[in-house]
Amino acid sequence: MNTFGHFFRVTTWGESHGKAVGCIIDGCPAGLEIDEDFVQKEMDRRRPGGEFSSKRKEIDKVEILSGVLNGITLGTPISMIIWNVDVDPRPYEELKTIPRPGHADWTYYAKFGIRDWRGGGRASARETVARVSAGAIAKLILRKYGIKVFGYAKEIGGVEFHVENAEKAFEIAEKSPIRCPDPKKEKEAEDLIKKVMVEGDSVGGIVEIVAQNVPAGLGEPVFGKISAYLAYALMSIPSVKGFEIGKGFEVSKLKGSENNDQIILKNGKIRFATNNAGGILGGITNGEDIVMRIAVKPTPSIAKKQKSVDYEKMGEVEISVKGRHDPCIVPRIVPVAEAMVSLVLVDCMLLQGLIPRSFTGRT
Repeated sequence: MNTFGHFFRVTTWGESHGKAVGCIIDGCPAGLEIDEDFVQKEMDRRRPGGEFSSKRKEIDKVEILSGVLNGITLGTPISMIIWNVDVDPRPYEELKTIPRPGHADWTYYAKFGIRDWRGGGRASARETVARVSAGAIAKLILRKYGIKVFGYAKEIGGVEFHVENAEKAFEIAEKSPIRCPDPKKEKEAEDLIKKVMVEGDSVGGIVEIVAQNVPAGLGEPVFGKISAYLAYALMSIPSVKGFEIGKGFEVSKLKGSENNDQIILKNGKIRFATNNAGGILGGITNGEDIVMRIAVKPTPSIAKKQKSVDYEKMGEVEISVKGRHDPCIVPRIVPVAEAMVSLVLVDCMLLQGLIPRSFTGRT
């Protein structure tokens, strides 16, 4: 499956070392003003480069090919393309028949009988650049309703970051090369990444994503829970191995009296005294911030020698993965996670009838 969504549908295409990657958005309302500077800024947040990421130098310039006229959406499919300008599949040639540990090389081959050995093809994190471009359009829609979606690193390689205020954390993290919201722990995390880089290894971490000003009532009972939809969206991102909302797995240690969010009146509105539920009850939003976390595994492409098998010769081998890879993917996965959450929210709002098919006043 290469298409995500029900009403707001996004299809991504392209491979890591192919000519380009891109997406087609179907279901975007007409009359939406497209802020191309904002879209490009979102792309730049994910773009490789810098001390703590892949040295692959991609411009990630978005070209909008259809669905927009004079900066306004037409209600027709929006097609966007991002050209790959710094491809180099040569380091992968010797691994054409040798799956890399931790990658989808073997599972793709087991499923299709063929695989794109050039950096993993669509299983590569390069595919996520298309998600971010689509997510930027979703964010522009959410902006009309005052809804904000943002994220930051919560932990890197076991170094935990303290967060008191989510918005402030985001502001601090955006100035950090590793998206650390805790200045007191930033150097410790950076030193750890540098250490594993020297060792030819990698580290993972945890990313927290927050959605603010989301209206109550989004999500469907039983099998259409928005919590399940968010899990599905975020778990579809390469390298994501875990998901939780609110207190998450910590609730297993609490009593009901400790975990329940007591209901109160605040400024004449029904609200909650705490937010252990993370903004969702019964799979439906309750009006509080949606707070989610994802566990991100260490980048599997590492220089350290590992065992594998040549599936043509059926012999065991020892490999060292060459090429340009992130020693820690956590910082660059943040805008991808934000994009997927934004796509879910727009889709659910369209389903609920909270977003019109056209912002021009016509239906």
